[in-house]
Amino acid sequence: MTILEHPEAQAILNDAVLTVEQVVGISQRIEPFLQRYLPLFQRPEQRTNAQHILNGKLSSLSRKTAEPIAHSEGVRREVLQDFLGVSPWKDQTVLGELRKHVIEVWNDPNGVLFGDGSGFPKKGNHSCGVKRQYCGRLGKVENCQIGVFLGYGCRYGHTLLDHRLFLPKEWANDPQRREATGVPKEVEYKEIWEIFLDQVDECKDVPHSWITADAEFGRVYQCRKGLRQRQERYVVDVREDMLIRDLHATPPKRQGDRGRHPLPPWQPIQAWADSQPQSAWTRFEIRAGEKRPLEVEATQTQVQTRDDKKVGDEERLVVIRTVNNPESKTWFTLSNAEENVPLAEVVRGHAQRYWEEASFKEGKSEVGMAHYEVRGWRGWHHHMTMSLLALWFLGLERFQEQSTTPALTVSVLREVFSRVLALGRLTLEGIVQELNETLRRTEEARIYHWMANTGKYPPRRVVLRNSGISVAEVGEPCGSPGLLQAA
Repeated sequence: MTILEHPEAQAILNDAVLTVEQVVGISQRIEPFLQRYLPLFQRPEQRTNAQHILNGKLSSLSRKTAEPIAHSEGVRREVLQDFLGVSPWKDQTVLGELRKHVIEVWNDPNGVLFGDGSGFPKKGNHSCGVKRQYCGRLGKVENCQIGVFLGYGCRYGHTLLDHRLFLPKEWANDPQRREATGVPKEVEYKEIWEIFLDQVDECKDVPHSWITADAEFGRVYQCRKGLRQRQERYVVDVREDMLIRDLHATPPKRQGDRGRHPLPPWQPIQAWADSQPQSAWTRFEIRAGEKRPLEVEATQTQVQTRDDKKVGDEERLVVIRTVNNPESKTWFTLSNAEENVPLAEVVRGHAQRYWEEASFKEGKSEVGMAHYEVRGWRGWHHHMTMSLLALWFLGLERFQEQSTTPALTVSVLREVFSRVLALGRLTLEGIVQELNETLRRTEEARIYHWMANTGKYPPRRVVLRNSGISVAEVGEPCGSPGLLQAA
């Protein structure tokens, strides 16, 4: 009996099968989805163009900018360019409806809001907000625009909820460049972390129990203070060189009988973590990865931080590092969770940041989030709004189909639409066969990786049932990192 013939393998592979009826249903649900959003565009031509753009973003086009989409849809290029670049429809109206839709369908009180910035490399100096600044996508300082995004992850799925273009100070203070790129008068310079807090305010009604963010936000004391003032529970990344005082450490002895009792010394977080004995670390399995179980170990203490000689409030330091993983990584995090909140719950909250990476990957690889040629403020936000709308549609469809096909991915879902558009040269049966071959290859690779690394078969992408709602419990990209167990 081969590995793939084993009953456990067969059960996994049976979860990776689509039917003709499913493909037909998925392709037909784009219309009712659009009917919710098209009325938000004021004019008939805007509604038509919005549908063209969404079709293009769900297609197999290698570049999903206005021109190739126009060729694919059989319309004039200038029409779609104007719709994205200058047409006066309101992004926040569309995004507000998207958030309302997420609340209606998912409504998970244990969800997590995650914030992050994303760089978009650009040539030239005319695109709104462009400058030489650190670009995470390239890992270096480069000419780019920076977008600030807020997303949502829960047991039912993940998606992006909001976007804002960061306007550097030299742009905000330059009337000529503001006018040339259409920056609204009410837009003022704000630090990236301030934009993030504004987004938290916009999305506060989306049910959640944690807020996570990368070190660009977490390292800033005012950002963490802003989250506390909003009564948000957070676990955010910080840099390893941040100075902390371990409030549980034994302080130095006082010299003499007078004066204050000395406090524990300041030290970088990295130095504190390096000094912890192995007995201080607790191991957790956070989720079933594609190649092996993903395990981490974590340690914690209560600390104060020092930033620019300012001493911060008491916070919880949690250091998390991967175990038995060739791509080792360590996260240094701060949280305002009370001491009686189990360490496992804090690690669970931080593990949800995985959906941030998954959302950006899917947004850029599947719906062309990084494919744009607009230069103005309005054009950038219009493009991102349509990208987030397409991404939400795919996430929603994956959620709806997982009870039947737990292994279904956003990538394959996007392929469903591109293949259906090709019905003139392919039959439905042929489309389904190609899609199932793709799903099967993914699951076969997962089986082989797990057997090679653990000697065990991977868990099935099990479907939980909760009040009639079917969701994926384990697996990527909709599995719940929240199901942690001490190893």
